[in-house]
Amino acid sequence: MKLTWFGHSAYRLEFGKSVVLIDPFLTGNPVFSGDPAQASAGATHVVITHGHADHVGDALAISQRTGAKVVANYEICMWLAKKGLTAMDPMNSGGTTDQGEFSVTLTVAFHSSSVMDENGITHDLGLPHGVVITPKDAAEPTVYHMGDTEIFSDMALIDELHRPSVAIVPVGDRFTMDGKRGALAVRRFLPSVKTAIPCHWGTFPIIAATPDSFVQAMAGANAKVLVPEKGVSTTL
Repeated sequence: MKLTWFGHSAYRLEFGKSVVLIDPFLTGNPVFSGDPAQASAGATHVVITHGHADHVGDALAISQRTGAKVVANYEICMWLAKKGLTAMDPMNSGGTTDQGEFSVTLTVAFHSSSVMDENGITHDLGLPHGVVITPKDAAEPTVYHMGDTEIFSDMALIDELHRPSVAIVPVGDRFTMDGKRGALAVRRFLPSVKTAIPCHWGTFPIIAATPDSFVQAMAGANAKVLVPEKGVSTTL
């Protein structure tokens, strides 16, 4: 599997014939300096953790440009359908959908999920989630993207059920857990994880500028920390 980070919580996963974008916040992302069309080229799927604009991002435009199927909770899919989305696979908490080469499961996350329209009216977009991407090829890693969340002990059940070897962990504080709690989540509740990747940091001045507290708190853990360079692909 090839992983590319575009800043914030936006990732591109490539394996087999699948190109999966998670939370593709590209346009308007202050730490993304690339071309959204190039970053999303060949996308087959877009997976969204929750309804905030910095996670839904370019999902609609990407799907309309590439034909990628949007996989998200029912409310997000219906909201985007009103704006022209046609390729979608709506689901909800605890559900799993078969996407051919892989499955998507929506897990619990502790956060919120809403959007403000052009008239300044806020719309609820269902529950926030984490996502588990499980390739059918056993040689590929299972990836748990936590979405935006606080630490919670039932992460241990997610580990037991899905055995993720890669965890993408929000560590920016204020809107999510901080680096120390993110490290505690991995160390205490996710023993299957071999690679931990911090996200949701450095995008805006209001959140942590670096993932240093996470990296330091992970010292000596079984899982190694990977802090990818933005826009540069890494093989997992």
